Amino acid sequence: MKRIPLGREWVVDAYGCDPARLRSWRTLSVLFSRLVREVGLRTLGRPRWRIFPGEGGVTGLLLLTESHLACHTFPEEGFAAFNLYCCKPRPAWPWAERLREALGARRVRVRVVDRGATGRR
Repeated sequence: MKRIPLGREWVVDAYGCDPARLRSWRTLSVLFSRLVREVGLRTLGRPRWRIFPGEGGVTGLLLLTESHLACHTFPEEGFAAFNLYCCKPRPAWPWAERLREALGARRVRVRVVDRGATGRR
């Protein structure tokens, strides 16, 4: 018997990003808002941001009724890591296109993981 996944997780790595955009919580906030709107997610409040000093990056977390959205940026490496977990099916989102637009990403790797589909009860 095939089990239905208990959730789906998108693990996304963006390379070659613009360091200035990776330091901007405002840029990331706009990106979070766009993702929430286009995927049809529901938030539980506003995102929380940790802005690291100097040339450091940003960590963001947004709680969703469906689970969470998180990001971690590394401007010194031109890299951003995103994680979206949803416990309900959701449509695919054009991560590569959106991250190119928002962050100037030159390469995006998206991995989709079905969670809980092979476990035993």
